[in-house]
Amino acid sequence: MGRITELLDTAHARAQAQNLPYAGALLPHEAYELMQLAPGARLVDVRTTAEREFNGVIPDAVHVELLSWPGWVPNPHFLTQLAQATDPESLLLFICRSGPRSHRAAAACAAAGRGGCYNVLEGFEGDLNKATGHRNELNGWKLRGLPWTQN
Repeated sequence: MGRITELLDTAHARAQAQNLPYAGALLPHEAYELMQLAPGARLVDVRTTAEREFNGVIPDAVHVELLSWPGWVPNPHFLTQLAQATDPESLLLFICRSGPRSHRAAAACAAAGRGGCYNVLEGFEGDLNKATGHRNELNGWKLRGLPWTQN
């Protein structure tokens, strides 16, 4: 069994265990490794433009907002913009700040009939550390030392 298969099997098992409505759930380092091994896989950053500008971006990620700021207004063109920005056969790995929006994006994409939709757990900044009131302290893409840049 190849490494891509191992990563996808692990993601599928998480999805089944949690009864998720999409193909699978990946930890940030697994998503990064999958992107290295499967060049057609696309990381889709669903954070707002403001979040990306202030907190940083992941190189080569596709940017399609699920919600817009101010007001967290749903993007009515999300699925259309996603279809325009990605190949219909690509594995899509959705990421947001901490996981809930990317979960919604993967679910919406899967419900629209697209296969190969995965949520990146923990997100870009990770869970909120309730003791300090900060992110980037417990988990997430940035804390795990994965590639990102500041604008």
